[in-house]
Amino acid sequence: MRILGIESSCDETGVALVDASGDGVPRLLGHALHSQIEMHQAYGGVVPELASRDHIRRVLPLTDAVLAQAGCTLDDVDAIAHTRGPGLAGALLVGSGVAAALAFARGLPLIPVHHLEGHLLSPFLSVDPPEFPFVALLVSGGHTQLMRVDGVGRYALLGETIDDAAGEAFDKSAKLLGLPYPGGPALSRLAQQGDAAAYKFPRPLLHSGDLDFSFAGLKTAVLTQVKRLAHAAPEGPANAQLAVALSEAQKADVAASVQAAIVEVLVKKSLAALKATGLQRLVVAGGVGANALLRQQLNAECERRRVRVHYPELHLCTDNGAMIALAAGMRWRAGLVPPGASGHRFDVKPRWPLAELDAA
Repeated sequence: MRILGIESSCDETGVALVDASGDGVPRLLGHALHSQIEMHQAYGGVVPELASRDHIRRVLPLTDAVLAQAGCTLDDVDAIAHTRGPGLAGALLVGSGVAAALAFARGLPLIPVHHLEGHLLSPFLSVDPPEFPFVALLVSGGHTQLMRVDGVGRYALLGETIDDAAGEAFDKSAKLLGLPYPGGPALSRLAQQGDAAAYKFPRPLLHSGDLDFSFAGLKTAVLTQVKRLAHAAPEGPANAQLAVALSEAQKADVAASVQAAIVEVLVKKSLAALKATGLQRLVVAGGVGANALLRQQLNAECERRRVRVHYPELHLCTDNGAMIALAAGMRWRAGLVPPGASGHRFDVKPRWPLAELDAA
C-alpha cells in the first residue's frame, strides 16, 4: 500500500510517498521538503499568511518531484494522508485541501493525521527502528511531552510542559542574544564556542518528583543575565537590542549555559520516566531531538543503564511529509483507519492535544 503524505502545519511544506505494504517497517519511497526559513527571517518568526501562500505555491511541484523520485504516478498511490493539526489554521487548510482534492479526483481514501503522532512514529523510518513498548520524549516546537507508547494509537501521557516548551526556551533565548530565526539551531551552533559552566541557569522542576516540565523561569533567568551583562536596567524592555552590548564571547557563554540547562532537564526527566515505567527503550522525536548535545548525553546515559535509545534520521527531525505518510500507514495496518471511512470531507484542528486523538 502506497500512501502519499502532505505536511503543511507551519513553515515547511513536506510531501512524501511511503510503502506500508506487508508486515515489516514501512519504506520511504520518495521525500521532498521546502523550508520557508529565508522568507520568514526578515520578520524574526513565522508570518502565518505568508506561510499559507507559500504552501500553495510549493505543494503540487513537490508532489510531482516525489512521484518522479519514486518512479510512480498518482495511479500507483493507494491513499492520501494530510496533517489535520495541530498547527497554523491557514497553513493546515492548504495541505488538507490539496489532499482532499487529490483523493476525491482519484477516488482514494483520505487519511487525516495528527502532527505529533507523525513525529512520535518518525523513528520507525530510521535505520534502527524501535519496537513497542517505549517511552517517548516528544520535543517539537511548542510541545515538550513524555509519553508511554504501547502501540500505534496507544499513548499515555506521563508528563508535559506547564508553560514554555524546550523549543520555545531555545528560540526565546536566541532572540535575546540577537540570533537570527530559527533561533534554536542558531543558539546550538553558537553554544559550541562557549563555556557551559559560565552561568548557572535554573533547571525548573528538575527535582519536582513528577515528569512535568517548565521552561518559562529559565527564559526569565536568561533575560536577567543578559540585562546584567548589557548593564541595562532590570525593569527595562526585553528585546534583541540588548545583545548589541554583549561581546561575542559573552553571547557564546550564555548560549552554552542555556543549552546545558535545557538538555540536563530533558535527559534527567527522560531517565526518570524510564525508571517509573520500567521500560528499557526510549524514543526521541521532534525538532529539538536533532540537538547534538541532547543526543550525546542521552546516548551516554542510556548506554550506562543498558537502555536502547532511538531517533529519527536528522533530515526527518523537522516537519516533513514522510512522518505523515508513515503515521497514516501504521494506523491503516493497525486497523485504526478503515478503508475510505473518512470520505473526502475535511477539517483542521489548529489546537489538538495528542491525548484527544481518538476522540476527534
